[in-house]
Amino acid sequence: MMNAQMQKINQKIAIEYLKFFYPRLRTEITQLSIQNNFAGVIQSTINYLKNLLMESRINIISHHIKLMDMIYKNGDSYVRDMIENLFVRSFESFKKHAKIQHWKLLYQYMPINFQLIYNDQRKQDKIFFGK
Repeated sequence: MMNAQMQKINQKIAIEYLKFFYPRLRTEITQLSIQNNFAGVIQSTINYLKNLLMESRINIISHHIKLMDMIYKNGDSYVRDMIENLFVRSFESFKKHAKIQHWKLLYQYMPINFQLIYNDQRKQDKIFFGK
């Protein structure tokens, strides 16, 4: 039994985690999950974190990023793709809207997985879009 592999987190399990991690968003997450809109669920968490960013609540944001990383690490391919393509991609917007020192702190506390994905996305954007 020790070698039994942990079940991958699918979108339904991820939604349950997110309802727990984001009690203020529970109603919105529930409604979006009824509509089978996992992308909308991820976007609602991003919007919430952007609001926290405007309030300079960096510690709370970094905590939520680490919680999302836990879902990412244990997620199935769909969950991982959604987190990479929505959640991590939103970091560029965070960077644009944050004070420089806040962005440096967020990046410093960001899990290595997300730093690597974010940096790869930036390199690809530079190649494809000249950004």
